[in-house]
Amino acid sequence: MSASGVLSFTQQGWEQVLAKVKRAVVYLDSACAESLHWGCGSTRLLEAVGGPDCHLREFEPDAVGGGAKQPKAVFVLSCLLKGRTVEILRDIICRSHFQYCVVVTAVSHAVHLTANHVPAAAAAEMEGQQPVFEQLEEKLCEWMGNMNYTAEVFHVPLLLAPVAPHFALTPAFASLFPLLPQDVHLLNSTRPDKRKLGSLGDVDATALTPELLLQIRCLVSGLSSLCEHLGVREECFAVGSLSRVIAADLANYAPAKNRKKTAAGRASVVFMDRTLDLTGAVGHHGDNLVEKIISALPQLPGHTNDVMVNMIELTALQTEEENCNVVAPGCLAQSNDTTAKALWEALLNTKHKEAVMEVRRHLVEAASRENLPIKMSMGRVTPGQLMSYIQLFKNNLKALMNHCGLLQLGLATAQTLKHPQTAKWDNFLAFERLLLQSIGESTMSVVLNQLLPMIKPVTQRTNEDYSPEELLILLIYIYSVTGELTVDKDLGEAEEKVKKALAQVFCEESELSPLLQKITDWDSSINLTFHKSKIAVDKLFTSLRDIAGARSLMKQFKSVYVPGNHTHQASYKPLLKQVVEEIFHPERPDSIDIEHMSSGLTDLLKTGFSMFMKVSRPHPSDYPVLILFVVGGVTVSEVKMVKDLVASLKPGTQVIVLSTRLLKPFNIPELLFATDRLHPDLGF
Repeated sequence: MSASGVLSFTQQGWEQVLAKVKRAVVYLDSACAESLHWGCGSTRLLEAVGGPDCHLREFEPDAVGGGAKQPKAVFVLSCLLKGRTVEILRDIICRSHFQYCVVVTAVSHAVHLTANHVPAAAAAEMEGQQPVFEQLEEKLCEWMGNMNYTAEVFHVPLLLAPVAPHFALTPAFASLFPLLPQDVHLLNSTRPDKRKLGSLGDVDATALTPELLLQIRCLVSGLSSLCEHLGVREECFAVGSLSRVIAADLANYAPAKNRKKTAAGRASVVFMDRTLDLTGAVGHHGDNLVEKIISALPQLPGHTNDVMVNMIELTALQTEEENCNVVAPGCLAQSNDTTAKALWEALLNTKHKEAVMEVRRHLVEAASRENLPIKMSMGRVTPGQLMSYIQLFKNNLKALMNHCGLLQLGLATAQTLKHPQTAKWDNFLAFERLLLQSIGESTMSVVLNQLLPMIKPVTQRTNEDYSPEELLILLIYIYSVTGELTVDKDLGEAEEKVKKALAQVFCEESELSPLLQKITDWDSSINLTFHKSKIAVDKLFTSLRDIAGARSLMKQFKSVYVPGNHTHQASYKPLLKQVVEEIFHPERPDSIDIEHMSSGLTDLLKTGFSMFMKVSRPHPSDYPVLILFVVGGVTVSEVKMVKDLVASLKPGTQVIVLSTRLLKPFNIPELLFATDRLHPDLGF
């Protein structure tokens, strides 16, 4: 099996799309655009379309239709072809002059049958038939105005955005996030008294909302296609309640039965809930340049995993802020540039200091190859030094074009090094280390009282002080790393003081950020009263208590905190690290918290017999391929840690890390306080 399986899987899918786009107007939704962006790049699509004009458009209700000289359209969509999505399709086609329409969906026909409430037995009998797609083809001809025109609807599993050969993300599922105890109360509100859920441990597929269950099935369909591409039969394992539902659905996914019978290889797929360890997601322990870049630079519009790099330094324009939107931004994904791609992978896999030196080395070598007048300088790498190298390319169009990808990564590095957020990174790290020592020596109430003086209204804050959003990140860190709390009078009083201080700060903000608007459910601080703000903060602390108790159902992975002793300071031990170490433990113990999901009667019989006789159940270290899927997002440092750990514990094992999104600290409050966790928007 190829080491770059996630890349070849994505590129193979896009080749099927590219074969259809010649001289077409192409409409993409944001998730598919992101898959293209990381997998093969928009240049590849433009080359396949051909012609002098650019005919790429975003799939949205207001999208421009096709003109009289544009008879062909290709729609590339990540979602189910149902409801609002079909309405947008209809509206675009009806205001166009298309005679040939192709619709590509990343969701399999089997899932479309599920979405249309076709019973499993009836769906099994339809193997090889695609009635949902055929009905839509008829509708497309009807909307084009002539039943003799051509329409095609087919499925291509455009699931992944491959960030590296061993690491990929699922843009269509960026909002998928594990459940919290408060979600159990919401699920219980629609259940009869006799069937109330006691805790997250009781959550199974039957307890979830239809929308969330369908979102999981869409993900499972894509993962099954990935396993088919890799040529493996998967054994599914789970750590956490939502992961257990996803793993069980993949293990018992009916359309994969025949594939599993004929698969030559074997793989373990281990799902893990992000909520079990949010410390690593909001912490600043990761000594990685890419983490700092994605935290400092603004998000690329329409994307969840890439950033905008300001390219104005390479133009003759002045660097005033108003000119920044005149020049198209650069980005991190460089799928068509071999040198830039090699540098990107080096940045993912090295520490900050080495990564910055690697950027300098690549810039120096590129300038030397172009015979540019470079002045060598050794020692510490500074943003000014990098900018001086980059500006050598400014008036040389050939050199610019030859090294465009490298220059984007160089500019991203320079802009990050001089960004105020990067200076604050070290402040966060120092405070987090202090917290780790305090947690071991003091109660939670003492730790919260230490935080209290740092909660300052906007009128008293300097650049060194923490904003309300940054305080939320620190609170999430504190509650996640501490774990299960002993609730007493002191804790209640300390929390109340912090709540009042935060509520007052929210009210006094000159402008509420999008996150604070979401938390307070209020657009402006002008009309936000202390009473309303306090209600919002009380809800926020309910979530923080949920975070602290997230590992309460774990038997083995109860803590991510390692107390200090005479020789070592207290530290944080990532749950991902604990899981990987447990998987490759030399004695191969049966882990209580890494649950194996049985796939049908044979496995159930094995489990039953194992109570009376020695029958070995599958173990996640049994197979040459380990696919680790973190539900809710993963950081660059965590991916590197997993890769290095597997290489040291069991050399020769191929590890693939998948996740719903690439995380920066500010993502976690957004995901935690999202209101649509149980009712995701599926486009219909």
